[in-house]
This record gives sequence, structure tokens and C-alpha cells, in this order.
Amino acid sequence: MAIGYIWALLLCIGMFLMPESPRYDIRNGFHERALKTMTSFYGVSVNHRAVAIETAEINANIRASQGVHAWYEVFTGPRMAYRVALAMGLQMLQQLTGANYFFYYGTTIFKGVGIENSFVTSMILGGVNVGTTFLGLYFVEHFGRRRCLIGGAIWMFVCFIVFASIGHFRFDPAPVGSSDAKTFGTVLIVFACLFIAGFASTWGPMIWAVNSEMFPYRYRANAMAMATASNWFWNFLLAFFSPFITGDIGFLYGYVFAGCNIAAAAVVYFFLIESAGRTIEEIDTMYLIHVPPIQSSKWTGEMIEKELVSSDNMYLSKTGREKSNSDAGKAQQVEGALKTEDALPANPTPSSTEHL
Repeated sequence: MAIGYIWALLLCIGMFLMPESPRYDIRNGFHERALKTMTSFYGVSVNHRAVAIETAEINANIRASQGVHAWYEVFTGPRMAYRVALAMGLQMLQQLTGANYFFYYGTTIFKGVGIENSFVTSMILGGVNVGTTFLGLYFVEHFGRRRCLIGGAIWMFVCFIVFASIGHFRFDPAPVGSSDAKTFGTVLIVFACLFIAGFASTWGPMIWAVNSEMFPYRYRANAMAMATASNWFWNFLLAFFSPFITGDIGFLYGYVFAGCNIAAAAVVYFFLIESAGRTIEEIDTMYLIHVPPIQSSKWTGEMIEKELVSSDNMYLSKTGREKSNSDAGKAQQVEGALKTEDALPANPTPSSTEHL
């Protein structure tokens, strides 16, 4: 167990080396450090337009989000009920992909192939998990969030179909210790590792990324807390009930996870907006003006700027559903978008649709 301290130490060292976010630095008066972080991130000079726009948006959001906001605004804020439900659903589906089925009960599966040592099992699955996570860093920047999540869900669906079918129809009927048991057991291990590779490079890390990107600054802490609670709630349910379910239906349990992976792909396809390469303010705008998720990958920064309305720039009442009269200019900018969520257009405005 002492080996675990090594990874905790590396994590602590990494946390001290990681810079604070520009929003945090500007909010606390460290403007020069914020500019340095942004120039490093964008790879441009301090006078670049991207840095100026980002700084102006952050300052505007900080001014607009000052004051006390009740916790329930996470549900009553502009399009926040939709986003919180989506985030909690994605975290639920991350657990229902079936990854923890292998991590928690992989030892039992691997025993059929003759691997009795649980440490070896953990090393195999853990090694695949860690190694393929680095692929996710490449995938997410080159293919976007939506493609990676949909492709990952389909990959995991195929792996579980093969795993459950081989396990139920070939591995289970084979005599213990026979050549058939070892052959089909090896196939199970291969597809378990392929599944872990798909999970670690897509749904494992990317769900946390898309969740953190879909919420405006004003609501992010509470909304992320709700999403994380969903993740751990379903983690507990799977850990608690999986032994009983596996004891009753064995490898057929894999078909349940296969179905959940198809559902996960459908949720991403129909409900999640593409957030790769966009600022939090731009993503917020896309949710507010009801950009169709299926078409969201086609939207450019210029198209979003024409419709720029941000939750953090909205002057809301304490309920989060009505405009305050403290700033008439801001109120006119978002006229019709705040009184209720129903006041938002069901589709992008005509001027935006022309670009699609």
C-alpha cells in the first residue's frame, strides 16, 4: 500500500506546478499572471486580439456575477435545468459504460484463464487504463468532444457484445481448466483490455471536460457538484448490486452495459453541444440560443459572436428567472431571453441559421 503514496506525491507536486486559471487570477487581482497564462495557452503575444477578447469577457463576467446567488439558481438560471440534467446524465452514463465492472470484478474473470494473482490482474487493467489515457489527449483536440464520445461508446458497445457472447455461450460451458476455457478466457481478457482502452481514451477523461465547459462561471461550482454526486451515486449502485446481478445472470450482464453504451452515444448525439476550441462564454451562448447539438460542430467563433449572450452577463433577479432593472442597457441586450426559459427561441435565430 505504501506505493500509493508515490502517486499522491506526484499529484501534489503537479498541483503546485499547475498555473491558476486566468479567471481566478483576474478575480483576485493578479492581472499580470493571468496575461502570462493566456499568452502561454494561446501561444501569442500579450497584445494579441485573442488575449484582449478573453480578458474583456472575463472582466465582464466577474462584474456581472458579483453578489449573492441562491443555490437553487443552478436549476432556475437560463437553460441551467437542461444543462444540469445533461451533466448528471452523462456522469451516470459514464458509470453505466461498464468500466468499473472490469476494475472491480476483473479478478474473478481472469481466474478462468489461470491468473489467480489479483495484483497481476490489476497491473494488466491499470496499465492499459493509464497508457491509453494519453491517446485521449490527442483524440479530444483533433476530433472534438462529440465524435470521440460517440465513437468511444460504439467501440465499448462492440467490446461488450463480444465479451458477453463469448463468456456466456463459450467460456461458461467449457470445463474448468480445459483448453477451451483458457482459449475463450484469453479472448475475454483481450476484449476487456480493448474495452478499457476505449473507455480510458474517451468516456473516462472527456466527460469531466465537457461537464466543466458547459456551465457559466456563476453556476459552475454548484452544477459540477451535482454532476459529481451523480457519478458517485451510480458508482455505488454498480459496486453494490453487480455481485448479485452477476451471480444470477453471469456474462449476460454485459448485454446490459452494451445497451447503456448505445444510450450514451444517443444522448451525446442529440443533446451535447460541441465545445472543443471554444471559450466558456461561447459555449454558454450556444446553449442559450438553442443551437442544435447535431449542427453545433459547424458553428464558428464569428457566428457565435453575432449572437453573444452570456448567462454571466445577464442581470437576473434572485430567482435567476427574471431581469433586474439595475442595468437597462444589459437588459435590452438580452430582451426576451431571461423572463423564462420558454422565452428563448426554440432554434437559432434566422441570421444564424443562414450560416448552417
